[in-house]
Amino acid sequence: MMKQKKSVKVGRNDACPCGSGKKYKNCCMGRSAPPPESLKKIYQKRYNIRLKSAADVEKIRRAGELVMATFKEVEAVLAPGLVTDEINRIVHDFTLDHGAIPAPLNYRGFPKSVCVSINEVICHGIPGPRALADGDIVNVDITSILDGYYADANQTYFIGTPSEDARKIVRVARICLKEGLAMIRPGNCIGDIGWAIQQFAESQGCSVVREFVGHGVGFNFHEAPQVPHFGRKHTGVPLAPGMVFTVEPMINLGQHRLRILDDKWTAVTADGSLSAQFEQTVLVTEDGYESLTPFEL
Repeated sequence: MMKQKKSVKVGRNDACPCGSGKKYKNCCMGRSAPPPESLKKIYQKRYNIRLKSAADVEKIRRAGELVMATFKEVEAVLAPGLVTDEINRIVHDFTLDHGAIPAPLNYRGFPKSVCVSINEVICHGIPGPRALADGDIVNVDITSILDGYYADANQTYFIGTPSEDARKIVRVARICLKEGLAMIRPGNCIGDIGWAIQQFAESQGCSVVREFVGHGVGFNFHEAPQVPHFGRKHTGVPLAPGMVFTVEPMINLGQHRLRILDDKWTAVTADGSLSAQFEQTVLVTEDGYESLTPFEL
């Protein structure tokens, strides 16, 4: 598990963690915190967000452990010459063998059990006969359903010897996720996450994809809230303990614009530049966050 250990207090001018949208000093400062059941009702009614109980979190954590074990199976075979459909077979079989379901398969018509996105492909790459080549970067996006609960993560890998451009975009995308996660704590808002990611990406001469965002996860593949990877500080839904969502910045070496291929799924950079992505499923805790699909950043 990856957890922020430092206790974080809500500042007077921070968004109130009760979800009112008011500043803390003008709302619940000096009052007792609302009981968990009241907070659940507030977030369900106001934002359509279903806060997770400790029992729910444990189920998502178990699904996350399976997702990370599946990555180990994929990592063991990544090499030039590997056909992307073989990645799909490995993910599909390993998931089923552990009593789970690959969430992407047949989701809104997606034909495979995993997304495999190479070089200029931003996301939703469909595995097939293409073989990985020396110098490629490849993003593998795995989502598993275990005992009815979902966990979602992705990582970008080097195949063979990467170019300087490949090294740069993968480094920037990795740090973008780290910067976004560092903003997760009660008292901050969804907008703080996107602001931190956008600031770092653009400081490195890269861009942030707008069309695809992070999302709530756990009970379903995609839930409220949406988590943009760009934006302004102190905007959006206030973060509250029990929220579970993904942060998954898609970072382009060139411009942020994209196009969708004729298969209606594969998103590629409009200018042909490289794109990289890292994603974790995270829980908002009382004093920070915990990754439920942890890997080193």
